[in-house]
Amino acid sequence: MIKVLRTRTGDVVRLFDGCGRDGLFKVTSLTRTSVALELEEEKIHPDHRGLSVAIGWNKSSRRGWILEKAVELEARRIIFFQSEFSQGKIPAEVKDSWTEKLVTAAKQCGNSWLPELMVVKGSMDSLVEVSEEYSDRLLLWEKADNESVPDFSVLAGESVLAVIGPEGGFSSREAEFMIESGFRSISLGKSILRWETAALLCLGAAYLERQKAMPGESE
Repeated sequence: MIKVLRTRTGDVVRLFDGCGRDGLFKVTSLTRTSVALELEEEKIHPDHRGLSVAIGWNKSSRRGWILEKAVELEARRIIFFQSEFSQGKIPAEVKDSWTEKLVTAAKQCGNSWLPELMVVKGSMDSLVEVSEEYSDRLLLWEKADNESVPDFSVLAGESVLAVIGPEGGFSSREAEFMIESGFRSISLGKSILRWETAALLCLGAAYLERQKAMPGESE
């Protein structure tokens, strides 16, 4: 605030906690290492986050891009998991740089909610275990019947997880295991989409469907 934004006494700044609460604060005093603030206005925002997306791990510079879009499109959770065709090994835990991407995006779009981030290591059994808290589990598979393109309102449910494979897709064994575990296999059309395209399509469709249910709140 002091060195980069050149904040001065009397300025009003916005702070948010990423969990639906933000406020306007007046800067009352400054030192070289601290800023004193006085609360002027506080807001609690309803949780409009919807779709959770699980993405097979990739070595990809586009990961930061999808994290930013997940904030703008009000994703509830982003899960990274290890797949047979994943490029490289998934980190043991969420990286600070990923959260920084979320915060930067939230500053730009004004969203007071940040998606939850999760890393799932191990086999697909681990992902299935994590998925059990969701009432609707969708497997986005390029080999699904093209006639299984869904009514996108299904993506806007209260507890939905959409699982997307890595750059190389799912192996037949992985897909069959997930279907046997209760996932519903769906198609996003005849084109084979990159993982980030599939994720953005699902998040965008879910976002627009939820806007329909919130008359007067859409921009």
